[in-house]
Amino acid sequence: MDIEGYAKRSLRQDPENENGLKAQLAERILEIKKLSPEGAREIASAVISEARATLNVKGEVLSSTVSGVSMGEFGVGSRGTGDFYVHSKLGEVIGQTGAVVDSSQLDDSGVVRIGNEYLVLTIDGIHSRLSDFPFLSGFHVARAALRDIYSMGSRPLAMLSDIHVADDGDVAKIFDHIAGITTVSELTGIPLITGSTLRIGGDMVIGDRMTGGVGAVGVTSSLTSRNQTEVGDLILMTEGAGGGTISTTALYYGMHDVVDETINIRFLEACEAVLESGLHVNVHSMTDVTNGGIRGDAREISKTAGVKLVFEESKMRALVNPKVLSMLETLKIDYLGVSLDALLVIAPPEYADRILETVRAAGVAIDIIGHVEEGSGAEVIIDGERRDFAPRFRESAYTPVKKVHGEENPRGFEEMRAAIDRAATEAIGKKQKVLDKIREEKKK
Repeated sequence: MDIEGYAKRSLRQDPENENGLKAQLAERILEIKKLSPEGAREIASAVISEARATLNVKGEVLSSTVSGVSMGEFGVGSRGTGDFYVHSKLGEVIGQTGAVVDSSQLDDSGVVRIGNEYLVLTIDGIHSRLSDFPFLSGFHVARAALRDIYSMGSRPLAMLSDIHVADDGDVAKIFDHIAGITTVSELTGIPLITGSTLRIGGDMVIGDRMTGGVGAVGVTSSLTSRNQTEVGDLILMTEGAGGGTISTTALYYGMHDVVDETINIRFLEACEAVLESGLHVNVHSMTDVTNGGIRGDAREISKTAGVKLVFEESKMRALVNPKVLSMLETLKIDYLGVSLDALLVIAPPEYADRILETVRAAGVAIDIIGHVEEGSGAEVIIDGERRDFAPRFRESAYTPVKKVHGEENPRGFEEMRAAIDRAATEAIGKKQKVLDKIREEKKK
């Protein structure tokens, strides 16, 4: 619980109710911390003092931009249309970067040129619902970071980690998490070489929640970014058993044996086989089927490359791990809208057979699941009929709580989008004013 945030919200609503707020905070603190009632009241008083000091700050840099739209109600982080829209606005706030690939292109990683080669960088956050399973969260986030580097046609060179554990979390969470990361490291030979370990919010967040991420870096001379997808290409996909998302589904629906299906590095082995063979220089695009599923990936590739993607549902279904697919269908979760941890390879037809042979020789199943044609968006062929293949507002609802929230656009979506547009414009304006001020001062 963010007790500072709670205190600020309460003080805004009722500035005169400090004694009542102190009692409420002390009660919440005692629910988690082993303190005396007096000790809890002392912390509560200090929190209120800090909250008041920062409640009505002056100055443009100190004043936060406010949209009035919460992360949850707009589906940010839920890998659907709301999330994709916010990421497109982030690209606007960042502005022109001069990079070969940056956030505006919605790719797996960013890329800058170094001489005749490309430096590839990525960062992946741990799955929030795996906070209580630190080894699992470490394993899957490390694998996700390496996936993103490989997907750009680059061999990863190193990883870095960032771990934040709330004030009351057990120190051993850090060790378990690092053990998960370095399991992937030792299996792949890609070292974890640096990182950061902090508390979430310092003393101002109580509880044992853990969050963080893993970054990775690689170098290549031949990129396979999404924007290189061309009309006439074939779409190939490897087998997929899911990662953090599928593990979360299995855990929170009590199907714990399915978690074991996700503990593998077959995606990485498929990528390594393609790179080792040199075939990546003939591949136009590679991407990982992650949160938002193939629906989300298809939408992003279409938008970036200006093409239409057409998929065959029966071919995709055959490549999903049987135990994972059975679980998803039992729970009525759309397998096309959730992370499968599969690799998509988009390449000219003349190279398809060699790619299939190479990946299969590495012990990983792969097949042709579709093609690229002129147009925009994506379609899926089911029983010979073409159907729209657009992502939903949120990715497939894969836990009981997510099913309550649903996947469809909320009422007032257009009004929320307009508010987000205004907030992004305001943030850009703030950035420009600070840039202008600093540049003027340098001239003096």
